Amino acid sequence: MRLMASVVCLSLFSGMSSAIAADCNDQSTQSDLNICGDQDFKAADKALNDVYRTIVKRLSQDPEGKTRLTSSQKAWIAFRDAECDFQSGNSIQGSIHPMLVLICRTGLTKTRTEELKVYLKCDEGDTLCPVPATE
Repeated sequence: MRLMASVVCLSLFSGMSSAIAADCNDQSTQSDLNICGDQDFKAADKALNDVYRTIVKRLSQDPEGKTRLTSSQKAWIAFRDAECDFQSGNSIQGSIHPMLVLICRTGLTKTRTEELKVYLKCDEGDTLCPVPATE
């Protein structure tokens, strides 16, 4: 039940951030901090999705590789969300909880983006790289 309330709160903040442009240099309330956290997460998620789409494009001739990438990404998202639920578990009842979840998700998303970018820089013939060197 608490987890569902957290998800509802995050959904509300997600909608609010697009409707309200918070000045993230001057956060005066927890609500402002939550909105800024949401904006940061959305930016990190967009960057991740851009890299992911580039990899999918490079795997256009490798349907099995695309399937493995999709499976890997779904597992990573489940891990990210579970890890952030664990990390922020002590704050579930507090107004800071949505922000802590977003900070965690943003950090893990940025790390995942960097991990995926490595696949875009593989040398030709690198048998340990699952992504072709060119499109």
